[in-house]
This record gives sequence, C-alpha cells and structure tokens, in this order.
Amino acid sequence: MVEVKVIKLPHYDLSFELPFYATEGAAGADIRASLPEKKSLVVRPGERLLVPTGLSMEIPVGYEIQVRPRSGLSLKSSLMVVNSPGTIDCDYRGEVNIIIGNFGKEDYIIEHGLRVAQLVISPVLQAKFITVDGLSETQRGSGGFGSTGTR
Repeated sequence: MVEVKVIKLPHYDLSFELPFYATEGAAGADIRASLPEKKSLVVRPGERLLVPTGLSMEIPVGYEIQVRPRSGLSLKSSLMVVNSPGTIDCDYRGEVNIIIGNFGKEDYIIEHGLRVAQLVISPVLQAKFITVDGLSETQRGSGGFGSTGTR
C-alpha cells in the first residue's frame, strides 16, 4: 500500500471522506467536487472547466496519480474527463482539479459533492531518450492507426 499525504484546503467540505475505494477490488479511488460555498457549477454544451476538489496531495517519488472518468458518470451523463487519463505528477503540490467537458446538447449541473472522477496511483519509470541512426525491424514496421486490422 502506498501512502499519499493530503491537505484539506479551506473550501474542502469536512463532511466528505478523503478519496475512497467504493469496493474492495476497486483500482480507482473516487474523488468528489468540493465547491466553494457549496455552490454548483454549470457546464454548458461544448464547454470544459476545472472542477475543484479542495485537496492538495504529496505523491511519493516514483509514482503518479492518474485521473480517470467514473464509468457510471460517463455512461449516464454527457460529462467526460477530458484529458483522460490525466496525470498528477509527484512534484505537484497545488489543488487537484478535474478537467470536465460536456459533450451533450444541454447544460449539466455539477452539484457540490458529486463523485466526478477516480484516482489511480501508478508507478512511473523515467526514460533517457537518445538519438540513434536506426531502429530494429518489426513485422508491423511503421504501420499505425488501424494498420493491424479490426478483426
């Protein structure tokens, strides 16, 4: 188990639990919208906005937190986590905000306390990028974007 240190910011609703796993086998911890003054946010069709959570985190070095959509919210509403998965780097110390977009045709109201996303903690390896004169050959080669077929 990895420990993530959390600070509750002034607009964090103290009645909320910290991000939590809804079931024993869940990979992602649900995180709620914690809106200043407990007001709601209106997301207009085609609009993207930041949804505050009222939390800042200290993620251990060697890890990231991926922000992913909650499948039920994505299925039952027009909301999507736009940069999915979003990455919270281990050296970021600001508020965790969720980038939400409305892909529907009507306004969507995000109520204070809505579970807007899930957080998955993952190990990270950094690479050293080097210039070379050639790459090894593979059967696929440079084929991409559907080049392997659909069936």
